[in-house]
Amino acid sequence: MRKILTVLCVTAGYCLAALPASAQRIVMGKVVDADNEPLAGAAVFVKEQKTIGMTTDMEGNYRLRLPDDKEYTLQASYLGYVTQSCRLASRQTKKDFIMEEDAIGMETVVVTGTRTPKLLKDVPIATRVITADDIRRTDATHIGDLLQAELPGIEFSYSMDQQVSLNMQGFGGNAILFLVDGERLAGETLDNIDYTRLNLDNVERVEIVKGAASSLYGSNAVGGVVNIISKEASEPWTLNLNGRYGSHNDQRYGGTVTFKAGDFNNSINIQHTSTDPIEVGSIGKDGEENDFSKVYGNRTWNFKERLIYMPSDKLKLTGRLGYFFRERDKSASAKDRYRDFSGGLKGNYSFRKSNSLELSYSFDQYDKSDYDATQNLDMRDYTNVQHTVRALYSHSFNKNNTLTVGGDFMRDYLMSYQFTDNGSYEQYTADAFAQYDWSPVKNFNILTSVRYDYFSEAKAQNFSPKVNFMYKLGNCSLRASYAGGFRAPTLKEMYMDFNMANIFMIYGNPDLKPERSQNFSLSAEYMKSRYNLTLTGYFNIVDNRINTAWNQALNGMVYTNMKKMNISGLDATAAAKYPCGFGMRLSYAFTHEYVKYGQPYTSSTRPHALTTRFEYQKDWKNYGFTIALNGRLLSKVTTDEYISENSFESTESVTYPAYTIWKLNISQQACKGVNVIVNIDNLFNYRPDHYYNSTPTTTGTTFSVGLSLDVDKLF
Repeated sequence: MRKILTVLCVTAGYCLAALPASAQRIVMGKVVDADNEPLAGAAVFVKEQKTIGMTTDMEGNYRLRLPDDKEYTLQASYLGYVTQSCRLASRQTKKDFIMEEDAIGMETVVVTGTRTPKLLKDVPIATRVITADDIRRTDATHIGDLLQAELPGIEFSYSMDQQVSLNMQGFGGNAILFLVDGERLAGETLDNIDYTRLNLDNVERVEIVKGAASSLYGSNAVGGVVNIISKEASEPWTLNLNGRYGSHNDQRYGGTVTFKAGDFNNSINIQHTSTDPIEVGSIGKDGEENDFSKVYGNRTWNFKERLIYMPSDKLKLTGRLGYFFRERDKSASAKDRYRDFSGGLKGNYSFRKSNSLELSYSFDQYDKSDYDATQNLDMRDYTNVQHTVRALYSHSFNKNNTLTVGGDFMRDYLMSYQFTDNGSYEQYTADAFAQYDWSPVKNFNILTSVRYDYFSEAKAQNFSPKVNFMYKLGNCSLRASYAGGFRAPTLKEMYMDFNMANIFMIYGNPDLKPERSQNFSLSAEYMKSRYNLTLTGYFNIVDNRINTAWNQALNGMVYTNMKKMNISGLDATAAAKYPCGFGMRLSYAFTHEYVKYGQPYTSSTRPHALTTRFEYQKDWKNYGFTIALNGRLLSKVTTDEYISENSFESTESVTYPAYTIWKLNISQQACKGVNVIVNIDNLFNYRPDHYYNSTPTTTGTTFSVGLSLDVDKLF
């Protein structure tokens, strides 16, 4: 028996020795940056068999088991670096990667323009991305601060009662859709959402798509989409604590804690801000009375929590909760209060490599109240509640063809002091959309989509088509698009019945037609190494824009539809970043609005706008610094203002002056995990001669200093 076993063992040994060496083939290596520092979490996979792959460990090492001894293509990718590919020769068992920084961010994965992940350089829809590093350099508190610093052609100004109003190249706040991780926001004031809700702690990036995006996002996306993408935990645990103190007792304190353990990934963020009132005086330097004499003080609290559970590689479940509170000092005894409660559940499931399904539910409630300090009475007079369910399915026929279909259903409830007897209304909306992403030949991409929307109370329905073309020629990318825009009348616009301080009434109009637009654009982009040049021209035909007009019979303002108006313009951007650490970005926007005489609309869009950023960055082993100079230049604008509220024939010309604001940001990494940030805003001490609602509220140069601690890095 022993002899038989010995023979069997020897035979088995010969058989194993005779197996191809490829059955035991292991490939390993290391992924590092240009300074030979390891990149933990970099993805390394086999291009021909993407199921074979892994992420690098804390030392940047990877180890792959290949099925045979054939030649393969290895790819390494890491956020903020250019994806690398190399040919792995037969029997080769070691390959290291030295990753090059993606200086101009073209390797960033974006989702807003197509609702499916796509590299920025491959998106057929012109998309601007503001990264976490950009946010850090501007030291912006909320989305309004960031967009004004980074984008030309966008201006946040004051309207009645110092409520913030947005103008983005001819489109107002009700035509620009703001999203947080793809979800809509409830509540508005004078057609604008509460931008202070959108703080920038724990934000990965902000994606901006200009032009009509109604084919994917429906109503309110006539002029574009701004999508704020949150960070996901990538380390076992992180803890960031930060604070800033500046002029006018401007304070900001925040903290974010994340952990990643097994199948769970969680992040919690808390931020508090406050600022004292800013006195600008009742009389300007020109001797005329200012539009306002004091900027109200504000206090905010913002809580955000997000939990991700991945029981398998195919299933991802995400839950989120949020609470926001803002108090505005309207007077010594009266304060405006704003609250928001939000939450949601989302599930993503991948059937196979080519199929994915997303199901989600979202809840958002935005309230307003008036607080009387003398009586300690807090009276709620506005509530907007939105419940939304969504389904999204994507199928890839091959790497060149992807079909995406989906739909939403939303219940929109509104109770408002602007309705008769603080009344309430509700509306149900439903939609269905489809998108086909097709690359018939190399370097040519076609993206087509269509959406159907239905609004119950407005009795409005609409088909929104869109088609995009992209052709790559060497280092150039050429894009062309047509898109239909759509915005249904809101409950407020249909049913408003509001007394404006006993001066006149504002009435809703249930017979309003939806706004519609036709958007055409052409763009050319040049990308090479550390340079990026982009030029985009566009033309919008806007029909039935909803506005207020004087009604002689009712002796008040009534919501009405305007006749056609045209908005055209040009965007140009040049960016560069050099190995020495110097970088720059110049962005210019030209906007022209044409409105037929006699229409109840006057343009306050500044025709020329420019934003600039120059920066220098230097890093050593235990110390690094970044100096960034941001500039914002807006041209003057001359507009006709109606002399009388009950006539659209008599006007007077008013010119709002040009202005330039510069901000110097100095960020120092004193040691690993410790960052000190110093800001000098309004560097050249600009102060307007007259405080219009559309001029900056600055009283001159201001200073702030901040500290950010990454506690996990300290250990």
